[in-house]
Amino acid sequence: MLHEFGQNFIHNLFTPLLLFFYFGFLIPILRVPFEFPRVVYQALTMYLLLAIGWQGGEELAQISPADLGHIVGFVVVGFVLNFVIGIIAYLLLKPVTAIRLIDKATIAGYYGSDSAGTFATCVGVLTSLGIAFDAYMPIMLAVMEIPGCLVALYLVARLRVRGLDTAGNMPGEPEYAPLETVKVGPGTAARSELVHHTAGTTLREALLNPGVCLLIGAVIVGFVSGLQGQKVIHDYNTFFVTAFQGVLSVFLLEMGMAASRKLKDLKSAGYGFVVFALVVPNLFAVLGILVARAYSVVTHTNFQPGTYVLFAVLCAAASYIAVPAVQRMAIPEASPTLPLAASLGLTFTYNVTIGISLYIEIARAIGPYSP
Repeated sequence: MLHEFGQNFIHNLFTPLLLFFYFGFLIPILRVPFEFPRVVYQALTMYLLLAIGWQGGEELAQISPADLGHIVGFVVVGFVLNFVIGIIAYLLLKPVTAIRLIDKATIAGYYGSDSAGTFATCVGVLTSLGIAFDAYMPIMLAVMEIPGCLVALYLVARLRVRGLDTAGNMPGEPEYAPLETVKVGPGTAARSELVHHTAGTTLREALLNPGVCLLIGAVIVGFVSGLQGQKVIHDYNTFFVTAFQGVLSVFLLEMGMAASRKLKDLKSAGYGFVVFALVVPNLFAVLGILVARAYSVVTHTNFQPGTYVLFAVLCAAASYIAVPAVQRMAIPEASPTLPLAASLGLTFTYNVTIGISLYIEIARAIGPYSP
């Protein structure tokens, strides 16, 4: 069994998709003077979100209405689980690194979300290996992206109550500057209204960010098109399905370059921070597989083998698109580099190179049947 595990694991590490990522990771190290055009990166991201949503919607059209209750229940479980994961990440960060509490809170938000890039890579690996997964997993991707934004807002709101200063420092941290006592007066209502307005705007940004909108919109289009039959969707599948692996390869080339360049931002965080970013994906992935297995047993839902792997990836991944956008607006005091160094430089790199292959083998061992 261990021999088979090792063979499968090594084989999965050298799929063409991951070889493109390794190639991209080496470009900055070798100091090759190449910059990936940002507009191309945005176009690749948009395509991947639309393609994932289209394929999910197309398959969703084939699902029996009788299964919708179990699907909705699993989506709710995924949302709650990622919120809990964000809180756990915050508690684990507190003893392992000396960075500021506000930065620990925002980093926890990153880990309470998910990663479309990691999800797309996992879809590509599963497809290349012929491992099936349930059609509604793109919906899980959209829903499980939101808890991280809420985790960061919740944790930072608690820090503000405890005396967070305007620069993002807490009492006892270096360079802390105590806030002046605010007297109750005519301006208090206006300040309260401003706080509520900011919170409302931030929640809207979290729920209606461009990535989620593109993904959900593509699911709806794919679903409606899938209801009309194979004749309608055939030509579109040439673009959204056949070209998916090639576009994903180019995307991973760019992500490898970005991840490699982010590693330099880890110097100030310490070794504990690095260990955290490399170890917790495994803990959260196993937690995700166990929760999915428990849900399957309790509700008598028969998940496809790849569903366990994708759910593990959604739990193990950290955001580098949605949460950073929300953080810039709602938590400007936090460091913009440390969370990305962890989520993109370490966790994304680990997940797409080692993690996905490992989660496949863990799902084989824990799941009710082998892919």
